[in-house]
Amino acid sequence: MKDNPGATRGTTRRGLLRGAAVGTTALAATSLLPAVDAWADPREHGGSAYDEHDGGFQYVKGVDVLPDTSHATPALAAHIRGYFQAKSDKNLDWQMSYFSRTRFTYIDAILGWHWYAWQDMRTALAGWYPTWPTNSRSYPTRLLGDTTSAILVFTDTPGMFGPGQVRNFGAVNFGRDGRIERWVDYWDARQFGVAGWQKEQEPPAQWPTDFRQSTVGETASPLMWHVATSLANALRAGDISAAMRLFSTDAVYEDVPAHLQITSRASIQTFLTKAASALPYIGADTGLRHVLGNDTGGGYEWTATGSPVPRGITALELDPWGRIERLTAVWNGAYADTAMLTDLAAKAIEQ
Repeated sequence: MKDNPGATRGTTRRGLLRGAAVGTTALAATSLLPAVDAWADPREHGGSAYDEHDGGFQYVKGVDVLPDTSHATPALAAHIRGYFQAKSDKNLDWQMSYFSRTRFTYIDAILGWHWYAWQDMRTALAGWYPTWPTNSRSYPTRLLGDTTSAILVFTDTPGMFGPGQVRNFGAVNFGRDGRIERWVDYWDARQFGVAGWQKEQEPPAQWPTDFRQSTVGETASPLMWHVATSLANALRAGDISAAMRLFSTDAVYEDVPAHLQITSRASIQTFLTKAASALPYIGADTGLRHVLGNDTGGGYEWTATGSPVPRGITALELDPWGRIERLTAVWNGAYADTAMLTDLAAKAIEQ
């Protein structure tokens, strides 16, 4: 299924991103500029690890948040920093230099937007960036994995993609040259606003049917692959006891749209046993789409054909013994009604 940019459909986020005209003289000219080295030190482009005028250490200029990199390699933290600085600066050429021109996939798994060509993505973003507020920032809060594949947890500030902030979990695969070959975003549309999500999402016939994981293959570390597939298989079988054998004693379980955080393997097991039938990532109709990450951080994308929630992502942090010490499940809460979310909260109450 190929994207057809078409004509601009108003001033919505979808219209601006997907409806920008392709092939204008200015965009054609800038697209021929040499790509910025994806491995370059972002300080060469105005970034600074320490800015005495902005109050100290910063990962993205103007943002007083440093990402948790405890489950990422230093190389990933250094490499991807420039990407977020470029996006925050609205420096389109610098940002697009992080993407491969020959192998390209970018999908928003919540809205159904998708681009399979580098130039189409660049053209669409060029139409959107001028509408962003002056102080827009995009910055990571947690990095999981390495420069082969990773889950990037990041925030887009209000006004960039709707009135509220958007907290994304990006499934990202890198090529050997460090450039991004596949990026799929997952987030909870209730933070965006259900009415806004309904307005902006693609019509059913225009959703991607191929999330293109086959274009990059399975490159996660053997340990992460083992943990992720073992967990997905246990949850598919409804075998909560088998799933819990993968967790550390004091593990933390988080479900983002349900706003739940449960600590300790025993308490997690109690909750999952009660809530299994209501959670979209547990049951016979679930499937594992793609695994990402290294021996300390990553996770997997999943599908749920029999659920009102068709897809999502589960981020995993592993301890030194390869056990899950933190699990974060992300799916579109806009598919869930108030009764479902209330039921999940009630099942988290321990007696």
